Amino acid sequence: MKPILALIIAILFCSSAFAQNIDEKLWSIAKSQYPNDASMQQYVYDQQKKGYNYMARVTDAELKLFAENQYPDDYSMQNYVYDKQKIDKAYMKIVVDMELKRFAIKQYSDDYSMQKYVYDQQSIAKDYMQRATNISAKQKARKEYPDDYNMQKYIYDNAVN
Repeated sequence: MKPILALIIAILFCSSAFAQNIDEKLWSIAKSQYPNDASMQQYVYDQQKKGYNYMARVTDAELKLFAENQYPDDYSMQNYVYDKQKIDKAYMKIVVDMELKRFAIKQYSDDYSMQKYVYDQQSIAKDYMQRATNISAKQKARKEYPDDYNMQKYIYDNAVN
């Protein structure tokens, strides 16, 4: 019985010390952002605490690591990045143009928000190029950038204007 009691006490002590270290870190973040404003420090602390608690419960390890790498000392921003990446990851799973999807993934293999942005921009440019009427300018653009519709559009626009 005594070893179990000792283990429980050790776990409680470590948990308490860990929680104290996190609180100190969160207050440090708040005080560094607003060294002379106690009410803003409290606000930042509360936002950081919410972000920390949220990030402790997230389930997608890939997105968690990405968010932590983007903002290693800002739990509120980790929360924001995680949520944005999660939405954009779901979007990229349902896109239909595989050519554009491969292009976006090639550009930003680990950033779903940038993949979504590239995919959307490429889709707009691809539609534009399909409606383009100047055949020689269109061929020139396609020859220079066979996989990049955004650049094709740029080349095309410069050729016809």
